Amino acid sequence: MFRRDYIVRMIEDMTAMVAKVLTLKQERKTTEALWEIDELLNRYFPLNSRLLNSLSVEDIIDMFRFNGVLESDKLQGVAKLLKEEGSIYAASGDNDAALFRSMRALHLYVYADLHGADREMLQMTADIDELLEEVKAYRLPAKTERLLLKYMESVGRYGKAEDSLYRLLEQGEDVTGEGEALYNRLLLKSPAELENGSLPLEEVEQGLKEWHRITEARKEFEIL
Repeated sequence: MFRRDYIVRMIEDMTAMVAKVLTLKQERKTTEALWEIDELLNRYFPLNSRLLNSLSVEDIIDMFRFNGVLESDKLQGVAKLLKEEGSIYAASGDNDAALFRSMRALHLYVYADLHGADREMLQMTADIDELLEEVKAYRLPAKTERLLLKYMESVGRYGKAEDSLYRLLEQGEDVTGEGEALYNRLLLKSPAELENGSLPLEEVEQGLKEWHRITEARKEFEIL
């Protein structure tokens, strides 16, 4: 009961915060908007903005892991605050600071989703889509792209999952086995599911053949 009350209060406060921050951004009150973020960080998590942005995403995730169990809904709360902080910097014209926070928020959101966070609690799916739009012109860190590959498959966006797979390959990541496994899992889906996921059965079959060709060619190159 205590945990449920905590989450409900957090949702209510974050919803109110987003509305207030929007108004402050429109009024160009950047400092006041950032204070709103910091106040919630201090209220619900043992964090402030400076500390949060000095930690690696792995360290942030570990802060919400207790006895081997991730408090995924709290983690998505932190991701939400990072996303809003990034939007404040974007509105003020500090694009580097905005991008830094958007990248980190995306990683934390997707990690939380893959570990059981409630997608409806803070409109997580919509926020992830917004963050993907914000960072689409930039190369994601490989660790984030790997999460995105799993996430896109889990939500049925199979064409997007394939895109992540090839971006990892282009970054020089060893995803030979992951690609083989992905295509084989997709072959178990119905044609209708694949169509809805923007990767029709014919393209999956062709994709697997092409994947074999590419990975075999890479192996031969490495031998040489």
